[in-house]
Amino acid sequence: MPKFSFTKMHGIGNDFVVIDCRENDIATIEDFAVRLCDRHYGIGADQALLVYNSSVADFRMDIYNADGSKVEMCGNGIRCFAKYLVDHGITTKSELTVETLAGIIKPKIVGDDVRVDMGLPILEGRQIPADFDGKVINFPLDVVGMDFNITAVSMGNPHCVIFVDDVDKFELERYGPFFERHAFFPNRVNFEVVQALNRGEIKMRVFERGAGETNACGTGACASVVASGLNKLTGKDVLVHLKGGDLRITLESDGHVMMTGPAEEVFTGEVEL
Repeated sequence: MPKFSFTKMHGIGNDFVVIDCRENDIATIEDFAVRLCDRHYGIGADQALLVYNSSVADFRMDIYNADGSKVEMCGNGIRCFAKYLVDHGITTKSELTVETLAGIIKPKIVGDDVRVDMGLPILEGRQIPADFDGKVINFPLDVVGMDFNITAVSMGNPHCVIFVDDVDKFELERYGPFFERHAFFPNRVNFEVVQALNRGEIKMRVFERGAGETNACGTGACASVVASGLNKLTGKDVLVHLKGGDLRITLESDGHVMMTGPAEEVFTGEVEL
């Protein structure tokens, strides 16, 4: 039975199993990801990150949720991905190009942190995708009989953001599954609950597709800052407080979203397929 080396990493508590698949691919990765990410019978993680060679970038990152579903992009994941490549001597570059289902993403090692150009946010409903022609900003949506005003943003993956007065009191476990699988979002959606503290700070909780509530979500933090700006609650440089720690999100003059935060290795080991 073949063995694969793995590295367990996390970005402010959003945790990952990273496996180098450049030489040995995993044929049944969907089932394998479920077993890897199981916190009782596996290694335990929110997602599995797979390293591949790329013909269009330095490397390719494939991302699988804890339920085995493949997703387009992960902000905390790509910081861990870049740190893994550098710390394990796979590359000597401090600035990388990474192929993802969301396009080419550019992480850069900056001291102990990783800074990532997350590209331009997508706001057109059909492109997010959402069942609406036009921008979805402060848009009324019925969720299990409750009215919520949502703002939808894609950072290569879809996000639905609402604003509340007290993020800690929101019943995320109750409403999260209904937002995730709402018919308004044909590919399911990541759901963020945001409390704007001031023009430069927000507090956020997230219910991720295929994973449930997690300690952090990098693309969710980016989407939340974009949504906060669209609703005139924050400025261009925002510190996002998540359950697992803080991320700095900056909206550049060219419209690109920059994310800066840590990525840490926890342990390494081997697992049988």
